[in-house]
Amino acid sequence: QVQLVESGGGSVQAGGSLRLSCAVSGRSVSIYTAAWFRQAPGKDREFVAAVSWSFRSTHYADSAKTRFTISRNNAQTMVYLQMASLKPEDTAVYYCAATEKHFSDDVSWYEYWGQGTKVTVSS
Repeated sequence: QVQLVESGGGSVQAGGSLRLSCAVSGRSVSIYTAAWFRQAPGKDREFVAAVSWSFRSTHYADSAKTRFTISRNNAQTMVYLQMASLKPEDTAVYYCAATEKHFSDDVSWYEYWGQGTKVTVSS
C-alpha cells in the first residue's frame, strides 16, 4: 500500500503562487507515476500534471503547461506542484495520486489518492 498526504493549500490572490506538497509513504518503490488532479466545485476531477517516478519525465494539462511545475525529490518521498500566475479558475481541491502503471490522465487509472488540499484564488 501507498499513503499520500497533501499539504500547502490555502488562499491566494490572482497572480500569486503556491507550492503544494505530497508526502509519499508505504510501498513507494511500487510507484511508476505520480500525479496531481483537481476538482472544482460542481465539476469532475481533472488531470493537472504527472511525473514518472523513475525517469522524472513530466506531463501537463494544457491549463497547467506554462504555469505549473511538477517534481519529486531524490529520496522519492515527496511530490511537489509549484503553481504560479494563479487564476480564479484554478480554485479547487487538489489531490495527489499515484499508480503502479505508466502515465495516464484518466482519474480511474490511479490506485492511490490523498485526501486533498484546498486552493482558493481570489480576483
